[in-house]
Amino acid sequence: MHLFGKAKAAQTTPKDAIVKLRESLEMLEKREKYLQTKIDAELKIAKANATKNKRVALMALKRKKAYEDQINKIMGSRMTLETQAMAIENASVNLETMQAMKAGADAMKQIHGKLNIDKVDATMDDIREQMDLANEISDAISQPVNFGAEFDEDELNEELELLEQEELDSKLLDTGIDLNAAPAVPSTEIPSIAQPPRPVKDRVVDEDAELAELQASMAM
Repeated sequence: MHLFGKAKAAQTTPKDAIVKLRESLEMLEKREKYLQTKIDAELKIAKANATKNKRVALMALKRKKAYEDQINKIMGSRMTLETQAMAIENASVNLETMQAMKAGADAMKQIHGKLNIDKVDATMDDIREQMDLANEISDAISQPVNFGAEFDEDELNEELELLEQEELDSKLLDTGIDLNAAPAVPSTEIPSIAQPPRPVKDRVVDEDAELAELQASMAM
């Protein structure tokens, strides 16, 4: 005797119902196979007595017909059970799908409950600010270090121009060109006919004579 009235019947879950339906379908399938063997046996008896004993043959055909009727009923029951099992499976899948979708919606509500557009904008502003700071730090690190020395670019350019001019003057002196000489003026005189060069021997004799004459004048 129950203290609190009639006990409540246990609720059947979709999974338990599907298992029960599958067990019933398996039992009906075995029953159908058994009846088919009986039908084959009665048909064999009817064929064997078709000409020998018609009464036995007719009785066999009647039993065969009864077995066939049972098989037809079993086939109908199997169809009903399979349809019901399929419906339960579809309903179970739909239920699980809806539960998953509801759980996803609840999760999104929970996440969005901690977020709003103002918080998102503030976070994005912080990210951009930190990225700008990182770029400035990177640019500062990449700058060459002068170790405190600062140079006047104009002064350096003037010194470079002086060095270039000195180098140019040095090259011109090496070529024997007088930088201070006035440019040559074309002559208006008629050029004389060039005399053939004197022999080297004559030049040596003339130089010796001039040297002796200079020595004689100095002795006086």
